[in-house]
Amino acid sequence: MTSKSSLAPEYFPDIPAVPGVQMAAGACGVRYSGKKDVLLVTLNENTAVAGVFTKSQTAAAPIDWCRQCLKNGQARALVVNSGNANAFTGSAGVAAVNRTSLSASEIIGCAPEDVFIASTGVIGEILPDYKIINSLVDLYKNLGSEWEASAEAISTTDTFSKGSYKKVKIGDTEVTIAGIAKGSGMIAPDMATMLAFVFTDAKLPKNLLQNLLSESVDRSFNSITVDSDTSTSDTVLFFATGQATHTQISDITDKSLDTFCNALDAVMLDLAQQIVRDGEGATKFIEIKVSGASDDASARKIGLSIANSPLVKTAIAGEDANWGRIVMAVGKSGERADRDKLCISIGGIEIARFGQAVENYNELPVAKHMEGKEINIEVDVGVGAGVASVWTCDLTHGYITINADYRT
Repeated sequence: MTSKSSLAPEYFPDIPAVPGVQMAAGACGVRYSGKKDVLLVTLNENTAVAGVFTKSQTAAAPIDWCRQCLKNGQARALVVNSGNANAFTGSAGVAAVNRTSLSASEIIGCAPEDVFIASTGVIGEILPDYKIINSLVDLYKNLGSEWEASAEAISTTDTFSKGSYKKVKIGDTEVTIAGIAKGSGMIAPDMATMLAFVFTDAKLPKNLLQNLLSESVDRSFNSITVDSDTSTSDTVLFFATGQATHTQISDITDKSLDTFCNALDAVMLDLAQQIVRDGEGATKFIEIKVSGASDDASARKIGLSIANSPLVKTAIAGEDANWGRIVMAVGKSGERADRDKLCISIGGIEIARFGQAVENYNELPVAKHMEGKEINIEVDVGVGAGVASVWTCDLTHGYITINADYRT
């Protein structure tokens, strides 16, 4: 890892073991010698699984594999490597996935299609899957509950390991939701160059699990952006081991799921925001709240137009309260907005009201807010009741440095 992001959490959370989940991380030399770069997770029989993947038309081989496996709705293992995305590798990439899943299945004692595969790293290089395969036996012998090591193993340009968890009750039964994620650059909605793996011991069927995940992803990972680029490898997988003893739930409207859904959202949003806080070269974490849009989807599109604007992001990096760039970004979104009702606030201070600058606007307190690490922007576009929040970071020269040197 390079120097830790100044926006990073103070510490990695003390995540408890999730019944039915065991993991081990190791260094097998996929790209760098000595760096943790492979993760094996095993799951109890009858573990349900849901997934959301990149919408990229150049998706990596592991994405195709996971999409196919997801049709069965069950999982016994997960194998992840960093350092090589196994993307744009043709038939060699497909063969590497097949060999890895087969080897893991033989060690664990399950069908190959019950082994989910994920890769992240450099695109277009053949994956030395034999290194991963050769490490699996030792990983299997050392299974435990090492969450931080596991998060480290899946990272690439990340400067800190990302994890989160919540304990919550379904009825009278306590369950745990825990997850790890990676991501720093090539981050944009429709999933990004990010991986996230979330686990729970709740007893939930695959269809319900998929609905919960898809909805939560929209409120979290699909509401963040670092640089507007969508990767070939974006993957979020959600595993439910069913080890908890609560009554079986089959309907997403079941009221006993309310607290579970809130906890899932909290874990997912925490992981998503940690990715933004680790944006390549980032020095400021930015929250953008949009209101008054024609609907929530429109509000999010406007928010992302602001969040993805290089002019907005560089102005914030330079601590310049140039709200005209926000006006520009709202206008270019293509969504309905009433120019003469547009209102903008930064740091809780109204700057523009009803389509023009606030009379006698004092920029000093806004400039002071811009000096901080947490930047808050609010925009009302004056056409409806749609609302959304999105999160991003500033754009600094550090982003150029990291990506110019990425392969070396």
